[in-house]
Amino acid sequence: MADLKDLRLIVALARHRHFSRAANAAGISQPAFSARIHRIEQEFGLPLVRRGNKFQGFTREGEVMLKWARKILTDVDGMRQEMDMTKGALRGKLVIGTVPTALPFAALVSGRLHEEHPDLAIEIHSLTSSRIGLGLDDFSLDAGLTYVGADNIGDKVLEPIYDETYVLVAPARLAPRSEGVATWHEASALPLCMLTSDMRNRQLIDAAFASVGEHPVPVMETDDFTAALAQVASGTAAMVAPRWLSENVFAGDDSVCLPLTEPEVSHSIGLVTQNQEPILPAITALKKAIRDLS
Repeated sequence: MADLKDLRLIVALARHRHFSRAANAAGISQPAFSARIHRIEQEFGLPLVRRGNKFQGFTREGEVMLKWARKILTDVDGMRQEMDMTKGALRGKLVIGTVPTALPFAALVSGRLHEEHPDLAIEIHSLTSSRIGLGLDDFSLDAGLTYVGADNIGDKVLEPIYDETYVLVAPARLAPRSEGVATWHEASALPLCMLTSDMRNRQLIDAAFASVGEHPVPVMETDDFTAALAQVASGTAAMVAPRWLSENVFAGDDSVCLPLTEPEVSHSIGLVTQNQEPILPAITALKKAIRDLS
């Protein structure tokens, strides 16, 4: 039967998607790595990896094993975390997926966690809300910061954290005024940078524009708010951004930030985790860090 080391090799291959890099990460030679994967396949009598001149992904059976491998290793890590907690320390790794708009909040939470638990390694990945749901399903993520009401949440635990409201961030020369508020009608008349249409934030903003009969065509689309803010800083375009993001990420000295009204729009951001017992100690620590910041 495959042991924990075998399961870690499967997960390493999924992470690196390359036999040599996965073997290096596992601390063994590539021939030994490949031989061990082949031995697991022989043991189960099923092909797990699609091979060619290079790694081409997992078979359907391999994806099933990968999901279980991640779950088992997550449970083992949870046991170790709880045992470490009896000695007053929290170790291990916590992997968080977050929608791009929540990245500044995720960074603050990470900082708070590091203060409380310096031995806990934290990974933060910027992902779409649908990818966060999939990551929780296949146990590649431990937790997610996503929109309340997002797809793929299913029976997971979703706890609202804060409401996301929106502002117009624009170069001073493009802004309708230097202070006060702006309407969605006024924002629609500007050259806009927007997230790509597969992003939940873009879908929510499109719906807000549609509610006032507007359907602006962006001058640039991106999956990264940093690129959009850079475009604003260049003076060539504006963007609709969550207030939290605009207050925590620099957009340029010559930019203005105007709350959007008519209508006033807000959407809740929440923490989503697996519905399972016992709860990972790292998840308990994460929830406490969020409470401390909320």
